[in-house]
Amino acid sequence: MAWHQLSVISDEHTAPDIADFFSDLGAVSVTYMDAEDEPVYEPAIGETKIWSNTQVIALYELDADPDSIKAQVIEHFQSHPLVNWQYDEIGDQAWERAWMEFYKPMKFADKLWVCPTDQQQHEPDTVCLILDPGLAFGTGTHPTTALCLEWLASHDLTGKTVIDYGCGSGILAVAAVLLGAKIAHAVDIDPQAITATESNALKNKVQDKIHCYLPKDFPVMQADIVLANILAKPLIDMSDMIASLLVSGGTLILSGILHEQADAVINAYQSHIALQPLVQQEDWIRLSGTKR
Repeated sequence: MAWHQLSVISDEHTAPDIADFFSDLGAVSVTYMDAEDEPVYEPAIGETKIWSNTQVIALYELDADPDSIKAQVIEHFQSHPLVNWQYDEIGDQAWERAWMEFYKPMKFADKLWVCPTDQQQHEPDTVCLILDPGLAFGTGTHPTTALCLEWLASHDLTGKTVIDYGCGSGILAVAAVLLGAKIAHAVDIDPQAITATESNALKNKVQDKIHCYLPKDFPVMQADIVLANILAKPLIDMSDMIASLLVSGGTLILSGILHEQADAVINAYQSHIALQPLVQQEDWIRLSGTKR
């Protein structure tokens, strides 16, 4: 199946209205893209932040008339900035498989492989975590996840209990168990993340050692190791709660933090945690330390 793809660039105030108008005209999907390589960090829960100059992209079935759609949008938004109209006819693809062509095995600390299903690695003295691209965040390709995987693969986890707070795909919980942890508790606000974590636990045959929860269902407990790979603001807002999940002497690993946000996160945790020097990869950092 093929599709009409129609796009236009406008400002951050007009782009949402254009997206709604595209939908009213029968678009099967509408997406936003950054038109100027402008970073946007940490939208609030329920908020969709977009860029100062945003490309709005709409897909239509082939029986739609892109010229008519463009004319209607121009007329409706004649007093607003609309630039760089583009039109393409695109073919249908197995998007997940296409993405996987660029997703290759990754190795962490000479001990942990993260691999797609058909590219598993079997080296002596390593473990292989099978993970395919999916709808929940976390494949190991992003620095925030890679920093956590590097930490896990560099430490002895034998017999440890682990909490992965903000589990996404469950990659950190699964990795911890494969590396020797006794049990991992995975928590996320998104039911889709819980589904993804359960699926990845099953795929890696560790489903009996991973328990998944929405926050409202998460029982009061403490663990030897707590991982929280989320974002700086929720890490700061939940610092007391996250620190309380650790046993005395337990280890905390925090990620999802931009370098310029490090001081604020450190200030939120330093009364609870004896923090070690930060570790940086690209613009992102990892903090770790021991509960006082």
